[in-house]
Amino acid sequence: MTMTDKNDLVIDVEGLKKSFKGKPAVNGVSLKVRRGDIFGFLGPNGSGKTTTIRMICGLLTPDAGHGRCLGHDLLTEAGRIKQNTGYMTQRFSLYEDLTVRENLDFIARMYGVLHRKETVDECLTTIGLKDQQDKLAGTLSGGWQRRLALAACLVHKPGLLLLDEPTAGVDPRARCDFWDRIHELSSEGTTTLVSTHYMDEAEHCNKLAYIVSGELLTEGSPEEIVKESGLVTWIVTGPDIWPLARELSGLPGVAHVAAFGASLHVSGYDEAALREGLKPFIDAKHRFEFSKPGLEDVFICLMKQAGAGRMR
Repeated sequence: MTMTDKNDLVIDVEGLKKSFKGKPAVNGVSLKVRRGDIFGFLGPNGSGKTTTIRMICGLLTPDAGHGRCLGHDLLTEAGRIKQNTGYMTQRFSLYEDLTVRENLDFIARMYGVLHRKETVDECLTTIGLKDQQDKLAGTLSGGWQRRLALAACLVHKPGLLLLDEPTAGVDPRARCDFWDRIHELSSEGTTTLVSTHYMDEAEHCNKLAYIVSGELLTEGSPEEIVKESGLVTWIVTGPDIWPLARELSGLPGVAHVAAFGASLHVSGYDEAALREGLKPFIDAKHRFEFSKPGLEDVFICLMKQAGAGRMR
């Protein structure tokens, strides 16, 4: 890596580990996030995403590992990291008995923001909260509360956003609006690390990492992750696909069978073996179509492999 490349890294951490009461929560996670990235940190609930984020922003001290965030050392400069990041927690954590504006003004005061009124005005406009500014935060819908939480992360103009499952529990329209804001911020140069367990949200990110049981299983662009998985997929449509799914599961060459709406995705790693295994099931009722696997196909297989490894 050249010096220019290294200076472009907003997050550069190696081998982060953290245990609670002797139980590992994060086991050797390494991440590199470049300036301007929308970096998706994916994994099921309880996989270690939140613990990793809290180590990166200086709220937790790693048991092992090292690294830098925004050029500051994780172990010795946690205070400076916290001052220059915007961290949005899973739960709404602002004051419900203050208005939208009062909450933002309070956060701006905490960070010592100059020209607070002008800065809060700008933030309200940017995030689309101007018409909501006099409403009590506790009376807002879940989607508006998430917008307010995002605005609170931005009011001190941080160099990095750390968003922990920011769209959990909000409706599809609010999720769409939220991601539109993230893309706008990215186009202006803001770096974002966003954790989620929604697979469809991976498509919004230009880089991804997938974590299960505290261990990083894969990292790269969505295209790189699909290509490097080596997975091949057939899509099956037709009537009575659930009985067919049970028959296909466990066949030689089949790594997983998953329902996607009215179709089945049948995936494996050996194209010839998978094709041969499916031959006896091709009939007039069902259509079998060879297809490029999606990220969800890849992640399901990774989870199954990780589970099998833990059971051995």
